[in-house]
Amino acid sequence: MIRRIVFTGGGTGGHIYPLLAVLEEVIKKSSDDILVYYIGPKNDSVFNMVRKYHVRPYPVISSKLRRYVSPLTILDIPKFFFSLVQMLWRMYLLMPDVVFSKGGPGSFPVIFAAWFYMIPVIIHESDSVPSLNAKLSKFFAKRIAISFEHAAQYFPEKKIALTGNPVRSSLVRDIPKKEAAREYFGFNINNPLLVILGGSQGATPINEFIFSHLKELLLKYQLFHQVGEVNEDEALSAIGSVLQGESDQTKKRYQYAGFLNEMMMKKILAAADIVISRAGSSAIYEIAAFGKPSILVPLPRSAGNHQLVNAYEYEKSGSTVVIEETNLTLNLLTQEIDSILENPERIKEMGERGRAFFKPDASELIADEILKLSKAV
Repeated sequence: MIRRIVFTGGGTGGHIYPLLAVLEEVIKKSSDDILVYYIGPKNDSVFNMVRKYHVRPYPVISSKLRRYVSPLTILDIPKFFFSLVQMLWRMYLLMPDVVFSKGGPGSFPVIFAAWFYMIPVIIHESDSVPSLNAKLSKFFAKRIAISFEHAAQYFPEKKIALTGNPVRSSLVRDIPKKEAAREYFGFNINNPLLVILGGSQGATPINEFIFSHLKELLLKYQLFHQVGEVNEDEALSAIGSVLQGESDQTKKRYQYAGFLNEMMMKKILAAADIVISRAGSSAIYEIAAFGKPSILVPLPRSAGNHQLVNAYEYEKSGSTVVIEETNLTLNLLTQEIDSILENPERIKEMGERGRAFFKPDASELIADEILKLSKAV
């Protein structure tokens, strides 16, 4: 008997990459008796990713559930109802045995349609403060996986399991040695390397902070800076003006990239001494998986202030230092960096606590539950 499984989720890499991690595990654990589908907002890049797993993608009309008043809501209301009708029809045609949702735009209509046809739903909430989507989806879900203990208070106790955030197994497998990773990028093994992660969309305030203090930072550290795909031209211009007249040796101490594929992310995290990052769940768990000391600068305008809560939840583990954006100054940042770099025992302890916080079996636990529910139907 062929079992059918639908994965849904979309938006940023914070939704897509954990979804792919679970999808990988489901395929690895199952025999040839399953068919897997993906439903999400039309995105050629994401659709091509899932096709690599021989998964057929279907588009859903995407609308955003907002916590705030916006004129865009007027446009999204009819789109939302169209997507409900669209997914009622799609679910009727596919009639899966189970649905797994990673959240994000377009996922709620899939969940609602599954509930309408009495198809079991599993959802995963990455952040400490659930999205509005997750708060609505909990009424239609049979099981709920969470990444942070803080999120448990928002969901029915009998439905939840603390699994951590799924990370692609290929990212944390065969991690290169620091020396080899440094050599790949051309960084000096003897000088401290800071890795600044802003995600595929970048973090404009952090970018501007780094550019404005680049000369001072390069006197003490080497920097690798993920600026975001849309910010590469801006970065090139800023660097040209800031580093004009500097020696080639100084310029080699700074590198940047817009997007980091899996191979690049693996190498740069392996090469890092300290990671400076926003506080999205995926970023936190990837940093933890590599056992890297970090400094988190949460996005102050994140929905429900979830990045701030994520950051302080992770800080409890002893793996990171939190600097809120309003307090971010060159003196404070370099003081925190140096207090870590000058204490080898602290570096070791922060790394060990990070690895302990990371839950390497998150994908496996969720995949097991998906396959169990698919057999129960």
